[in-house]
Amino acid sequence: MTSKIKVDNIENQCGGAVVTKCGGTTTISGSVVKANNIQASDGGNIASQSGTTITLGASGDTVTLASGASQTGFGRTGTVDWQTGSIKTSTFTAANGEGYFCNTSGGAFTVNLPAGVAGAIVSVADYSGTFQTNNLTIVPNGTDKIGSENENAVLSTEGQSVTLVFVDSTQGWINTMDSTSNVRATPPYIVATGGTPSQSGDYEIRTFTGPGTFAISSVSSCAARNKIDWLVIGGGGSGGDGGTGEAGGGGGAGGYRESPGTSTGSYTVSPLAGGCAVTATVTSYPITVGAGGTPGLGGGNPAPAPVTAPGSSSTGVGITSAGGGGGSGGGSSAPFAGSGGSGGGGNGRCGPGTPGNSAGQPGNNPPVSPPQGNTGGNGQPSPGNRAGGGGGATAVGGNASSVPTTGGTGGAGATSSINGTPTGRAGGGGGGNQSGPSPAGGSSSDGGGQGGKNGPGPARAGAANTGGGGGGNSCGQNMPGTGRGGNAGSGVVILRYKYQN
Repeated sequence: MTSKIKVDNIENQCGGAVVTKCGGTTTISGSVVKANNIQASDGGNIASQSGTTITLGASGDTVTLASGASQTGFGRTGTVDWQTGSIKTSTFTAANGEGYFCNTSGGAFTVNLPAGVAGAIVSVADYSGTFQTNNLTIVPNGTDKIGSENENAVLSTEGQSVTLVFVDSTQGWINTMDSTSNVRATPPYIVATGGTPSQSGDYEIRTFTGPGTFAISSVSSCAARNKIDWLVIGGGGSGGDGGTGEAGGGGGAGGYRESPGTSTGSYTVSPLAGGCAVTATVTSYPITVGAGGTPGLGGGNPAPAPVTAPGSSSTGVGITSAGGGGGSGGGSSAPFAGSGGSGGGGNGRCGPGTPGNSAGQPGNNPPVSPPQGNTGGNGQPSPGNRAGGGGGATAVGGNASSVPTTGGTGGAGATSSINGTPTGRAGGGGGGNQSGPSPAGGSSSDGGGQGGKNGPGPARAGAANTGGGGGGNSCGQNMPGTGRGGNAGSGVVILRYKYQN
């Protein structure tokens, strides 16, 4: 038979309450309650002791501190409490046990360390990936040291984070963890701006027809996706003005340089392709597009002496292509043809004149490999007074011909599909002709200007943004001020890279 004793209160012999129950609350009086185990109503351990080991909770339980409660006496485990609610943007003093995200995008600043106490720990991390541009400086307190020196430490690596622990007065703060990698999500391809954008399949094309900036804001983590193919063409040289009864030479094409094209889709390139595709980094490239040469006011007595003008060079992603040489002006005192990316054509004159100004001039100046252009053609004196054509990207300028009586044809240009369409560029200008028709420079797709005959035309300009040379012209007898040579075409810079899969 089982017996039960039921009471709500227990008192000691002096009448003092020992256990008191009031509603759902049971109170045990006295200064000491001794037990090896405290269990919940379901029998699970809340606290238990075995020897000198005290265990809180049971297997599978989660032990937490109440909101607002704090712990002491447990010691640190080599970690910090990261202050995610307070991103630092200016100089501050760190506290022991805390980690800070430091945003230096607005400028460099300083972290002052707390007074060194053995076991103190502080961490900092690059919040915005800008330590390489705006450094973070860590300053020790008073005579404390950082790695045995009472000097500042400077963090200057993109994405860097460090953890410092104070050890003793000899070494001071020692770095126990240093991450110099910038582990950040990045787009899978190059991201850039500048020029006129267009697309060809999975490839972005940036075409610069004037000065600008090619700004790369992001690159891929895959090196093979960071290649940039390029085409850089200098401005063409102008056609030579015609002198009195004499013909000016065709202008040389601007220098033509392009990469092999195998890194961005293996498009069709010209025989001049060489070098390597550029590997992109996060940077900005200034782009210069060379202007085409502008000739004089035309020749003929008493007009100004015939003159010519070279093109200007173009530059982009570290590549420079020279401007084309101008064609020689007609007349015994006219200047020689110019050398450049491609050389200008020599003049056709009726008298002995200045020795050599009927000779075409060399291209590929300054020299590069593969060559960026070719030599201009030679002119011929009387009878006929015919001038040579300007050099083109892939062929020398044509020499003037006696039979039939024509000026020299401009040298052929080069064709590339870097922009997704086969396009000819950098043709030389045709030579002027006093006695008969003058053919076009190169072909119509290569941008060279047609040579002119007897008077105000039709010496034609090189096509804009092809680097085509201007056509030379001729001035008829007693036609002062006529015979102006053709303007040359400006250059171009075209860049191509993968932007999607």
